[in-house]
Amino acid sequence: MFRTALRNVLAHKARLLMTVLAVTLGVAFVSGTLVFTDTLKKSLSGQSAKDYAGVAVSVTSYGQSRNDQGEKEGEPGLSQATLDKVKTLPGVASVSGRVTGFAGVGDENGKLIGSGWSNQGANYTPVKDGKDPRYTFVQGAGPAKADEIALDEATAAAGKYKVGDKVRVATNGPVKEYSLAGVFTTEDGAVQAGGSLVLFETKVAQELYLKPGYFQEMSVGAKDGTSADKLLSDIKPLVDAKHTEAQTGAALAAKQAKDIEKGLGQMGTMLLVFAGISLFVGIFLIYNTFTMLVTQRTKELALLRAVGANRGQVMRSVLAEALVVGAVSAVVGLISGIGLAVGMRSVISSLGAKLPGGDIVIAPGTVIAALVIGILVTTIAAVLPAWRTGRIAPVAAMGSAHLPSTAKSLVVRNVIGSIISVLGIGLVVLGVSEGGDAGRMTIGAGAFFMLIGMIVLLPLLSKPVIGAVRPLLQKVFGVPGKLAAQNAVRNPRRTAVTAASLAIGLTLVTTLSVLGITVGKVVDRMSTEKLKADYKVSMASGTGYLDKSVAEALTKAPGIKAVSPQTAGSFMVGDDFRAASGVNPDAIGELLNIETVSGSLDSLGKGEVLVAEKTAKSEKLAVGSTLKVKYDDGKQETLKVGAVYKDMEGLLSPYVLDDKILDRHTDESAVSEVYVNVEGGASKAGQQKVVDALGKNPAINVATQEDMRNEMGGMINTMLNVMYGLLGMALIISVLGVVNTLAMSVFERTQEIGMLRAIGLDRSRVKNMIRLEAVVISLFGAALGVAIGVFLAWAVGTTMAKSMPNYELILPWDRIGLFLLLAGVVGVLAAMWPARSAARLNMLTAIKTE
Repeated sequence: MFRTALRNVLAHKARLLMTVLAVTLGVAFVSGTLVFTDTLKKSLSGQSAKDYAGVAVSVTSYGQSRNDQGEKEGEPGLSQATLDKVKTLPGVASVSGRVTGFAGVGDENGKLIGSGWSNQGANYTPVKDGKDPRYTFVQGAGPAKADEIALDEATAAAGKYKVGDKVRVATNGPVKEYSLAGVFTTEDGAVQAGGSLVLFETKVAQELYLKPGYFQEMSVGAKDGTSADKLLSDIKPLVDAKHTEAQTGAALAAKQAKDIEKGLGQMGTMLLVFAGISLFVGIFLIYNTFTMLVTQRTKELALLRAVGANRGQVMRSVLAEALVVGAVSAVVGLISGIGLAVGMRSVISSLGAKLPGGDIVIAPGTVIAALVIGILVTTIAAVLPAWRTGRIAPVAAMGSAHLPSTAKSLVVRNVIGSIISVLGIGLVVLGVSEGGDAGRMTIGAGAFFMLIGMIVLLPLLSKPVIGAVRPLLQKVFGVPGKLAAQNAVRNPRRTAVTAASLAIGLTLVTTLSVLGITVGKVVDRMSTEKLKADYKVSMASGTGYLDKSVAEALTKAPGIKAVSPQTAGSFMVGDDFRAASGVNPDAIGELLNIETVSGSLDSLGKGEVLVAEKTAKSEKLAVGSTLKVKYDDGKQETLKVGAVYKDMEGLLSPYVLDDKILDRHTDESAVSEVYVNVEGGASKAGQQKVVDALGKNPAINVATQEDMRNEMGGMINTMLNVMYGLLGMALIISVLGVVNTLAMSVFERTQEIGMLRAIGLDRSRVKNMIRLEAVVISLFGAALGVAIGVFLAWAVGTTMAKSMPNYELILPWDRIGLFLLLAGVVGVLAAMWPARSAARLNMLTAIKTE
């Protein structure tokens, strides 16, 4: 029987090729993800180990903290005195301190070089032979004077800088000009991520990022024969245990490796979810393929039963075919996955990120996973066709061309499907009523049961739905249209299985699209309705705070009409933390559309506080209420509520104060952005005025209202495009499923097609009949997927509405129409080969076919 199974595999290569392709795509996705993450994990962990290869002990400072009285405790970092004490310890070979922070380098046009978030600055620390072992200089040397810097090779090349050139560098304050002393290569993470690295003389770096005489980190090298653990025990008494953390270099490298593994694990999990979707969709294709193959060999299998093969042997022969197909698919998928991993690495490198070098890692677990998944998925999908084959009586099978479903089996199926669907819908509705994260989890469970119920109920749904469009098809396309609609529901099980694969893919795509566009519109509405400022000034890195001098410079600049910083602050009310925003009370009304529910915006200028409406309700506050607050510096004050305003989440904190009040209670700048209006309104000239007022600072971004709208909208569209790409594989498999279904339909109706040709249906109308059948099945699945996707998007969106002001579900009819159009195109493309085969049938041979 096994030899028979192998012969059958070779005899139906064309049919099985699509199954192999479907399983291969899913396995390639899984194995590619595993190979890529394992390779990246090893490379990054190796780089981390290399970074700490010469470090016996590393000490990190967490800076100062405040006690209950608001007084600062501890030192701002590791002092030079502490480093000097460590140097005197026996067994210490070297000690170096490090400070880091943001540093942006401008090109010849003043534009920032690098990705922004990974543009870093650090101090150059010669340790041995007057060199810093972390950097290899290809030109010049490290900075030795206050007005000198060194640049990484990629940044120097991008800015066309050479040793001796003047380079404009900005941190979070005004731009400064430095002389380029050297160019180096490094494996620093900032540079590897596509950013830049600027090395300053140590005192300069301390002034920029911390405080003169202090470091954020200390690295200690050990003499030969000295244990890192012994050195660690000697160093710990010399540092402040409350505000620092000391550990061996090996332990720190291991910790970073674990963090890398955790981060990559999250990315890998997301990719594996989409691989699972592709494999799930592939199950429907495999099921149809083996159903088709079994149907084609009905007489052959009946003869095997007649000459002595029992049911078990016939079933095992079909499962053996699936095993062979699965094994081949798994091997091909594994090889393809390795190629996919190499391709992913190349794509990421082409986007500017410099991944560490290293060999491709093919772990034994990846090989086992590929083989198990490929074989298991194929075998599971083939179980039902094999079981049905084993149940056929030899005589009945020899007299049948195909095996229609019994009415009883469909009734049982419909009852089960209805129960599962009702359960799914009930869970979704329950999730909507719960709301929040818990509600979304419940909706996710309900969505799963809804999809399973839909799959089970599709045979029942196919007849009335497709039957409803039959008159239209007949009117528009004539006889081919009528026949196509009849053929689409001739075998409801097979039509359902084919439509299900498209429905699953489009359910996910539609849900993501509706949610993404709805959230994007909310953000856009917030930008247009709440934001009146011409420009928003912020750090180009996207993180960190602007220096206070930025708002001061803009206030003094000509042509600037209104300026308000947005200061991030906080205070305590009792034992509860409260987030607050500091703004300029004289200008904020011109820059943000703050709608007051009660009270007046002018109260800000009197030192009173504005409270958001939701917070006021939950805290039972109203105009005239008082708050006894304690600031970060420990000082207490009683604030009076001057107004209650409509929530502006994303723009303002629940409490709004005069920024001067917050400034009095903090030593550091916490200006996250500055809103600006210029005379004459927004224009290119107006934007240039702001840029010029800031000294053409490459580290500072001046965003227009359009930029602000696109900031979040662009992220949402990027995420949607990534999701579309990942789900694209499932849709490709769906196309293969339509091809399979049509091919099987043509085979079953060979004699019928011959008769149609004989009575006058020409080849073009035969092709139209097959194409229309494909389009009908594709659109049926697509329409069902779109409907369920919209329902799920409504449910998830409802749970988010409370946390998003002005939330309103938006149905993107243009995209929904595009999805349905693409489904029709999928049907036409999938029908090309089956339609051509049907049209080329010899009518006399076809008529004689049993």
